[in-house]
Amino acid sequence: MTQNKTVLDFKIYPPDVQAAGQFDGGRITEIKPIGFPHEGPILQNLGPLFYWAWATAKGYGKIALHPHQAFEIMSYALEGEIGHYDTLDNRSRVQTGGAQVIQAGSGISHEEETVGEFTDFFQIWFDPDTRYTIHNSPTYNEYKNEDFPVEFQEGVTLKTIIGKDSPIDLESEVIMKDISIEKDRQFQHSLIQDRTLALVVISGNGTLFDKQTGVKHHINKKDFALIHATGDGDVLIQADSLLRVAMIEVPAQVDYPLYRNS
Repeated sequence: MTQNKTVLDFKIYPPDVQAAGQFDGGRITEIKPIGFPHEGPILQNLGPLFYWAWATAKGYGKIALHPHQAFEIMSYALEGEIGHYDTLDNRSRVQTGGAQVIQAGSGISHEEETVGEFTDFFQIWFDPDTRYTIHNSPTYNEYKNEDFPVEFQEGVTLKTIIGKDSPIDLESEVIMKDISIEKDRQFQHSLIQDRTLALVVISGNGTLFDKQTGVKHHINKKDFALIHATGDGDVLIQADSLLRVAMIEVPAQVDYPLYRNS
């Protein structure tokens, strides 16, 4: 009997092995599936996916004015409201399901606030070819929940945050989806060779299957799953309860030098 060759490499990182951080005297706390290099995380950048933090605040919190250059930085509101100010004189608030995107270019400073009783959001950095983007003028854009395309399948809701038909246009090569799967339903994602899939469980629990080999990996809230393709394969996500995941697909390697800060 010939065994199927494994082409998908799965790794699951529970929250207790992820990096952590805080701001404003602990009013804003973070777990970091992918931390900054100087923080010594288990994982550093995955191709152009440089940094991924999940921030939570109960009540008001503030991240003071600080600078950025060249990177593309997105804050995505899972729950609550995020306030923003920057040195381009943009002032805004983005509510649940909305996003803020900074393309830092030659330089911009901004500050962030959490507004209301509870705020939950991702901040994700992408690493474009900074040799070129550092010469661009900085930009800030915001998007409401209803600006993003949503597709309904059998028991599955797919919201495209970055990718086809999304209003967000990045220099970095990225696909990002916010996926909700009803209990006992499944979603299949095809991953081609030399691509990487990063997945964070926002709520619920479920099972990841390597469809070719049948190998199972259980996932729970705040787990970070990393899947790398050495050949073409299919990832099957099954919801054991109502399951919500954020999924980012990027090339495993890019044809430009990535930022390094040891």
